[in-house]
Amino acid sequence: MNCVNVKHKLATFTDTWSPKIVGELNGQYVKLVKFIGEYVWHHHANEDELFLVLEGEFDLHFRDRVVTLREGEFCIVPRGVEHKPVAKELCSVMLFEPAATRNTGNVDHAYTIEPDALDRI
Repeated sequence: MNCVNVKHKLATFTDTWSPKIVGELNGQYVKLVKFIGEYVWHHHANEDELFLVLEGEFDLHFRDRVVTLREGEFCIVPRGVEHKPVAKELCSVMLFEPAATRNTGNVDHAYTIEPDALDRI
């Protein structure tokens, strides 16, 4: 059994839009990531994705609306729904998603990191 200190893990990296694996359960990865600026529009054809804000806030853009998520709030993006995170200031987010989830989903982009290339911290 592993216990993880999330604040300690967040302090180990500064790069943004690059998820880090901090846990795994039932075929799901628990990831930490820092956001600032604008991400890329994308969707995940086969995976739902949970965004939980740990520090700061960000806007989760959908084609028909924008949802602002603040510390302690989460949003589950259903598979197939196009979305784009945008953070005006640095924020820290925990993601829960299937281990096979590609961070940019259906899009090839400079931010793309294949699931088998993600850092574990």
